[in-house]
Amino acid sequence: MNQLPEGYKEIRSMNLQKNKKLAMLINAGALILLIAVLAFGLYFQPITVDLKNTLESSVKLIVVLALYVLYIIAHELVHGVFMKKFSQIKPHYGFTGLYAFAGSDAYFNKKHYIIISLAPIVLLGAVIAIINALVPSSWFWGIYFIQAGNISGAAGDIYVTNLIRKLPADILVQDSGVSMTIYSKKA
Repeated sequence: MNQLPEGYKEIRSMNLQKNKKLAMLINAGALILLIAVLAFGLYFQPITVDLKNTLESSVKLIVVLALYVLYIIAHELVHGVFMKKFSQIKPHYGFTGLYAFAGSDAYFNKKHYIIISLAPIVLLGAVIAIINALVPSSWFWGIYFIQAGNISGAAGDIYVTNLIRKLPADILVQDSGVSMTIYSKKA
């Protein structure tokens, strides 16, 4: 939707740049998820460091960091693709210094917004898992690091999904990228 329908009123808003307490809560959740995902990875593959070949290790580190930057861009593009799919309105993208974001001027219903929110963790998580299964074991932790970032970096998306699923069925969500406003007729 391009416009808020008549009778809808704001029931909740969030801005992680202004609400430092919520930002700290989400970042703490991200850290807990990161530790859990890394511990899970240790179950499958111990971490080994080859101090004899520092050039190869340095190259791997640079490659993994470059892939992680590409992952962050892909994460926001996936949000944007689904925003465009559900609204036919071109999304906008940006970076606040702390967060990369995709935003839109559209209003999304509950079902569509949950899909928008969870699409990157699900789709990119599946792709990264497949890549992780196919690469040599010497690359396991490099690729798995990106997966850990995928899961822990989606802490905000998981938080929002959990919040939205508890709200009335008629809600509409507008996500500018840096702030989110939720509307309902039942305000």
